[in-house]
Formats: sequence, structure tokens, C-alpha cells
Amino acid sequence: MADILIVDDSATIRMLLSAELKNAGHNVTVAISGEEALDKLRDLTPQLIITDLNMPGINGLELIEKVRKKEAISLIPILILTTEDNPEKKAQGRAVGATGWIIKPFKRDKLLFAVDRLTA
Repeated sequence: MADILIVDDSATIRMLLSAELKNAGHNVTVAISGEEALDKLRDLTPQLIITDLNMPGINGLELIEKVRKKEAISLIPILILTTEDNPEKKAQGRAVGATGWIIKPFKRDKLLFAVDRLTA
């Protein structure tokens, strides 16, 4: 069982992702924006962050950059969950410190495999 922070501006994605992870036994905290995620990370140290790429305000890449600069949380694995399948975007994700990339709509088994691998 892992503590996971979900960051996505889509209520539907937050609900679906949260339900799948809770059903798999994980503790889930949600944030609707990069700004809210950074606020929650002041008091929370999850074992995994799953973030959308395209969000208003602080987007997923900017969120990852900011997390990687904070020593106390810099090593938390971060998965990007997005509709983007562009190799250039994936390269940008890797460059800022993303641990992995999952395409929406996500497949439950692939998601849970990645979560288990990164939180073991």
C-alpha cells in the first residue's frame, strides 16, 4: 500500500484514477492543479506522484521541475498521465525528471504494474 498524489485538472480522470488506486489498496490524495499539488507537498510526502501534463497554471513539466528542486521530495517517482504521445514531449518529460509516461485512457493493468514497480 502506497501513498499517492494525483494531480489532474479533469474531475473525471481524478475520480477514475483515484477509484482504481484505492481499489488496489493505495492511499490517495488529489490536487486539481500544479499549484495545489505544491501546497499539499509541504505537509505530504507521497511515495508516488501521478500528474497530468497539460494543466492551466503550473503544468506537469513545471511541477516536476519544482519537485526535483526540493531536496526533501526530489526523489519521489513521478508518472506523467496524459493524452500526449509525442516523442518530443516524452523527451521533455525525461529531461525534467519524469520517471515514466502513461497514455490516457489508461489501461488498469498497465497503471497498477507501474505503480507497484515504483512504490515497491
